[in-house]
Amino acid sequence: MGEAAEDRGAAAAASPTGSLVERLRQVHLRMVDAVLGGDGLQQVAALAAEAAGAPVAIIVPRLDAAAGAGGEHGVREQTLEDVRRYVVDRIGDRPSPVPEGLAAEVPIQSGDDVVGAVVLLRSTDPGHPGPSPEAADFLHLAAVACLTEVAVEEAKEEVEQNLRGSFLEDLRSRPDLEPREVVRRAARLGCDLARGAVVLCAELTTDRPRHVIATITGDEPGALAEHLDGRVYAILPGTGGDDAPDTTTARARALATRLRRHGTVGVSSFYSDPAELPRAIQEAELVLDVLRQNPPTGGGWDGVQDIGTGTYRLLFRVLASHPEEVRSFYEDTVAPIVRYDDQYRTDLVGTLESYLEQNCNMNATASAIYAHRHTVAYRLERVKELTGLDPMLSEDRERLGLGLKAYRIIAPRLPK
Repeated sequence: MGEAAEDRGAAAAASPTGSLVERLRQVHLRMVDAVLGGDGLQQVAALAAEAAGAPVAIIVPRLDAAAGAGGEHGVREQTLEDVRRYVVDRIGDRPSPVPEGLAAEVPIQSGDDVVGAVVLLRSTDPGHPGPSPEAADFLHLAAVACLTEVAVEEAKEEVEQNLRGSFLEDLRSRPDLEPREVVRRAARLGCDLARGAVVLCAELTTDRPRHVIATITGDEPGALAEHLDGRVYAILPGTGGDDAPDTTTARARALATRLRRHGTVGVSSFYSDPAELPRAIQEAELVLDVLRQNPPTGGGWDGVQDIGTGTYRLLFRVLASHPEEVRSFYEDTVAPIVRYDDQYRTDLVGTLESYLEQNCNMNATASAIYAHRHTVAYRLERVKELTGLDPMLSEDRERLGLGLKAYRIIAPRLPK
């Protein structure tokens, strides 16, 4: 009985069907080994092309991945791009012309969710005999292996996302973190803080935070970015030598400008000490709050541009570390006229801002605020009476100007 079973098994293995099953099994094992071994979709495409006897392209938009192999010179870059566009459009239910040379395709599908495709291409070699009759079977094997690759990459991404989120959350909530620990944990995530960093904080108007994070990490490969509590936080590591503060700040502002179509973005100043990153995060949050509640109005406040000046930056740094000092300075300067305006619906603050903007020229101020010169003089006198600071005196003007800046950055935190 046992000998008969062995004979039947040997006969099956020797038959064409038996040899195909064994070959399929071997190719499948090699594809899975390639994925688990870290060789990725390129090796899967090469194995599929070898087994199918024709070039193969693999497109997985979810991983932003495209791979091609087979033929004497492989798959041309333009062909791969044409196939990529075709697959992306098909997944998005958009009409798309079938690329020239496409012979067959198998979707990479998880349940009802199509995440990509394995595509068989016709060889450009005139003497090529064409794909093997079993080519479709090998495309299906490649699709299964690609699903394994998707699962592996998404698992890695989830682990990294949890690590990034944990690290950024600790920076937000634990100001006592040791600098060495901060540098070590950031390095594990591919972010080198040896030359300092700038922090971005964005509140989005889009529902695509992952797209924003991809934009950040695409522009700044060494950056850490994560979506936390409805906001996107990013740490941009310093680059360069002695000019690291300037170059990193310039890069951060350029990135913030690009991201503003997705929402409001606050940018911290440059922090060279990793121990101060919690303050950098606080500063970026403060800047964001100010920009959200005080958009540019043209009335002495130029929003994004003003907020990048040295005086504002200094105030934000002080506010992040010693908020009571900024609040005290505000109370000692312009707080009385802010409260007076609120109570009597006057515009002493606006008049003072315009007066300082117009280089203390009374006529220019009157023209700017559409008021009589005597009205400007009367309001400035009221500023002097309420604050004890004379806008006509240079030293007092400096204190009033700084007080107005302090008011702008703490206004979102003032009682309504």
